[in-house]
Amino acid sequence: MGNNTQTAGLHLPRRSSQTYVIATAFFSLLAIVGFALYGLPFFYDFFMKEFGWSRTVVTSGNAAGKILVAPLFGFIAGWLIDRYGPRRMLMAGALMTGSALIGLSLMNSLGMFYMFYVFIALGYVFGGPLPCQVLISRWFTKNRGKAMGIAYLGIGTGGALVPLIAAGLEKNVGWHLALMSLGFLVIVIALPLSLFLKDSPLKQNVEEKTESAVPIKNILRNRNFYLLALGSMCSIGAVGGINQHLKLYLRDLSFTQAQAAQIMSLVLFMSLGGRVLMGMLADLIRRKYVMILIYLIVGSSIPLLLMPDFPGRIYVFAVIFGIGLGGDYMIIPLMAGDLFGVRTLGRVMGIILVADGLAESLTPMLVGALYNDVTKSYSLGFTVLICIALSGALIVSFLQKDKTDNGNKTGIELS
Repeated sequence: MGNNTQTAGLHLPRRSSQTYVIATAFFSLLAIVGFALYGLPFFYDFFMKEFGWSRTVVTSGNAAGKILVAPLFGFIAGWLIDRYGPRRMLMAGALMTGSALIGLSLMNSLGMFYMFYVFIALGYVFGGPLPCQVLISRWFTKNRGKAMGIAYLGIGTGGALVPLIAAGLEKNVGWHLALMSLGFLVIVIALPLSLFLKDSPLKQNVEEKTESAVPIKNILRNRNFYLLALGSMCSIGAVGGINQHLKLYLRDLSFTQAQAAQIMSLVLFMSLGGRVLMGMLADLIRRKYVMILIYLIVGSSIPLLLMPDFPGRIYVFAVIFGIGLGGDYMIIPLMAGDLFGVRTLGRVMGIILVADGLAESLTPMLVGALYNDVTKSYSLGFTVLICIALSGALIVSFLQKDKTDNGNKTGIELS
């Protein structure tokens, strides 16, 4: 009765419009995150060979870009999305990311390397997960977990395709033109759909009409905010450390370019199943427990890289790690929406994504610094990542149900 009264005169969004929203988020994440974030590590060994850079240097571009961009633009981007909507941000992010990849293909100095990584970080902040999370949260309530899971399949799809595409292009035209081609693909894939996107089904959507906004100052005083930020930093940091070094690790094991690309692709292919599975679980049980499960999966997969070799070891790792990876990024905005509501989600995630971005970019540098060049061993670095990932699960376990935490009861059903 209450819901009927509150929604009187409001029109629920059409299913076709919701499908378009999911498609836009899917292809934006495929290009801006899948192609750029998961595609660039494929080129690290080429950077090292041509420019004589170390593992720490080739992984430092991501860190330098996010250290410079995230603190300055993360909260601003969240505020802009809350105020003006995700559409313009998605368009800007696609153009910046694609242009940066093209620039990296033409670089000839470390200064240019860092400059273009700054634009990749800007593209990620303005056109990556943050605007997609807010967009989906505005258009969906009851089925938000499933919608987020489907949209986030774009990351896994892009990440699974890009090593194979990059390997094929590199074999035929060299790494420079291969990377340039990926830049053009990012723009072609991500930009068109966002041109005709509607930011919200209504000036204020149904859930925004019925929920009370949580002031940002109250959020910053809430212990759950810091637990969520620290817990997600740990898991995202561990995932980033593995992703950025996986190809270099495989090359140390004498995997060919094609074989390494296949393993990288398998990880992201398995993340597709992980996203669907965790998205469904997030709509069925309390999301805190789903988050802990994801973090434990990530932490338990890394020891496989340290075990004595046995048939299929790398493939078993790729399957388990991929499933955990699939749910890792997706569960954070769902948890934040439960704790703090949709109306402040952009600003909350703007801050959390800053923290997560710093963790995701700094841990690969740490792993690179801990790498033993004499024995070609990642033992110490990967052990540190295991401890970090498990610490994230422990921290998240202390999250307490807030008065704005509705679990999977997100209000009025939008199909």
